Amino acid sequence: MHKKAKAMCHNSALSSYQVFMVALAICLVLSATAAAQSKVRARDLGVPFDGMPGPYNAITDVKGVEVGHTTLISGSGKLKVGEGPIRTGVTAVLPRGKDSTDPVFGAWFTLNGNGEMTGTTWLEDSGFLDGPVMITNTHSVGVVRDAVIAWRVKKKPTMAISTTLMDFT
Repeated sequence: MHKKAKAMCHNSALSSYQVFMVALAICLVLSATAAAQSKVRARDLGVPFDGMPGPYNAITDVKGVEVGHTTLISGSGKLKVGEGPIRTGVTAVLPRGKDSTDPVFGAWFTLNGNGEMTGTTWLEDSGFLDGPVMITNTHSVGVVRDAVIAWRVKKKPTMAISTTLMDFT
C-alpha cells in the first residue's frame, strides 16, 4: 500500500484493537441480554421444592403478602451534596398485609457483613416479626426507619414499633 494511503487508513479507520473492543462490547451486551431472558431458576436445576409456583412465581403469589416499592430519580449532572442528583429507592414487604397486626415467625442471617440491619435484636430475642421488612440503601436507614415508625403510629398509636426489620445493602 502507498505510504499516503496507509497514513489515511491509519488516521481515519478504526484500528484492529478498536474493532476488537467494539465487537467485544457487542458480545457482552448480547450475552447479558440473553442471560436476563433465560434466567435459570432453582427448580430448573432440580432443587426439590414442595408444591408448585404461583401464577407470577413471586412472593406476592403468597396469600396475604403485600409488597410495595418506589424509586426516586431526581436531577442530573455532577453530584452536589445536599442537592442531588438523587438515585435511590425503597421496597416494603408486609408478610400479612398492611392492615394486619398479627406477627409472623422470623429469623435473620448476615450474608456478607456489608450494609446495615435494624431490628434484628428484637427478632432474635422474640422470634417474631410484626412489621414490614424494608429494603433500601445504607444511607437511607434512618429516614426509612423513621417513616415506617411514623406510618405505624399513625395507623394504630398503640402498635408496637420496635419489630420492623430493615435490610440495607
